[in-house]
Amino acid sequence: MNRKIKNIAFLALGLLILNFANQSFYKRFDLTADNRYTLSKTTKNIVSKIDKNLSITIYLEGDFPSEFIRLQAETRQYLEELSAENSKIKIGFQNPDNQREKLIKKGMIPSKLTVEENGKLSEAIIFPWAEISYEKKSQIISLLPSAIVASQEEQLQKAIENLEYSFSNALNTILLRKQKSVGVITGNGELQDMYQYSFLSEVAKKYRLAKFTLDSVASNPQQTLEDLTTLDLAIIAKPTQKFTEHEKFTIDQFIANDGKTLWMIDNVQADQDSLFTNGKMLAYPRDLNLTDLLFAYGIRINTTLIKDLFAAKISLATGKIGNQTQFQNLEWFFHPLVSGNPNHAITKNIAPIRLQFVNPIDTLKNNIKKTPLLRSSLLTQKIGTPSFIELQSIANEVVETDYNKGNQLFAVLLEGAFNSAYKNRIQPFKTPLYKENSNNNKMVVISDGDIGKNQILKDDASKIQPLDLNRDKWTHQQFGNKDFLLNVVDYLLDDVGLIELRNKTLKINILDKQKAFKERLYWQFFNVIFPLIFLLCFGVLFSFLRRRKYAR
Repeated sequence: MNRKIKNIAFLALGLLILNFANQSFYKRFDLTADNRYTLSKTTKNIVSKIDKNLSITIYLEGDFPSEFIRLQAETRQYLEELSAENSKIKIGFQNPDNQREKLIKKGMIPSKLTVEENGKLSEAIIFPWAEISYEKKSQIISLLPSAIVASQEEQLQKAIENLEYSFSNALNTILLRKQKSVGVITGNGELQDMYQYSFLSEVAKKYRLAKFTLDSVASNPQQTLEDLTTLDLAIIAKPTQKFTEHEKFTIDQFIANDGKTLWMIDNVQADQDSLFTNGKMLAYPRDLNLTDLLFAYGIRINTTLIKDLFAAKISLATGKIGNQTQFQNLEWFFHPLVSGNPNHAITKNIAPIRLQFVNPIDTLKNNIKKTPLLRSSLLTQKIGTPSFIELQSIANEVVETDYNKGNQLFAVLLEGAFNSAYKNRIQPFKTPLYKENSNNNKMVVISDGDIGKNQILKDDASKIQPLDLNRDKWTHQQFGNKDFLLNVVDYLLDDVGLIELRNKTLKINILDKQKAFKERLYWQFFNVIFPLIFLLCFGVLFSFLRRRKYAR
């Protein structure tokens, strides 16, 4: 009896110790081959800053295709990892059906999906969105990538890969106490505000955005440089007027003082609107007086134009039927449709990008790391300038042997210690901020000033409305221009390594629907009928053997 009591006491004590250990020590193990549920150091650092309750609401509840049940499960699993990392994160799933109008007003646009079940196609609408609320701030997150994909399975793959970046980026934004500042440089005939609205309005949601004119350089260059160096990033979008030496020196010293820059430069004067108006135009080199500046940083923008057989379309009138003008969308080889570098975070999973009258970039040997971001296809042709470009040339027969110039570079990321273009040269003006070289800095140079130019729409009252940069109002083609530029801005201003999370690659095992439909009878038999037949045969055999045994 005493021995039994002693054993019960030891058992109870052991259970108490196990319970205490379970409450005191907590560890989650990720046994997936690709470490799908292991949070990166970047994400852990961001999550550790949450010191008050933060709620995440996901609008993935209700009836939707099986693929997106998988997205729901993966999202839930990922958010449970975040909540386990910081208990102040509260998560919840809601059905959006009863609050669709409210969600749309917040900017959550529903997605229309094609669903294939039993060999039949139907449509479903889902809200693949999440919303983060912290203190008095909120942030919405799209759970579906905007890249052009071949199938919903590929879309699901990219969506799951993008979960950590999407949530970490949103969390970092909502937790920032001080936003970084972005200046849009003016004073040299840059793009007007209404043509940059689609791009810049998105930048303003995350950063402090302001215009900065270089006109004041002429009267007070020292103060202008001092003011410019308070910015974190300068955007120079399609300047059309020559830069003075004072202006160039101001930009150069902004870079030497570790200011980031995004250049969108047209080195050739070629205007699409003029071409549509007159049917032809003269394309000629544009002298911006920036060649020596960019040369010092390790690149040169040429004054030739590139035609690419892989091109975007333009809408042209091709005739009339009765009183109705007939339009046709035709490929315009002066508008290359380029893909991004699949191995870099800026351009991974980005839809093809439309460029217009673009110039090739040469890279020069120096100490700067150069990463190609946008390249043409192999089927390109170089057009020297000055030269006339006629709209009717779109009807000319294509001779593929003329398009043999190979890949052309249109956008490049430069990283490193930039030497001042005025090193060992006379400085246009004296300043205590002068430096011969920067520390570890970065810039992106794009040889197309129109990459960030959105179209506009005029209504009957002549009111101007900017359109989405990612969409052509005539052909309705979808592009990745805005996503690319926003990724560039994020990369240039990213000090915590967030953008690198976009390189995360996962292997998602997707059901082959066509194969499953073709073999459905086999698997239905194997999973339903065969087990019943097996049990029946086993029962008959068992009964026979039992009778035979006891009959003796």
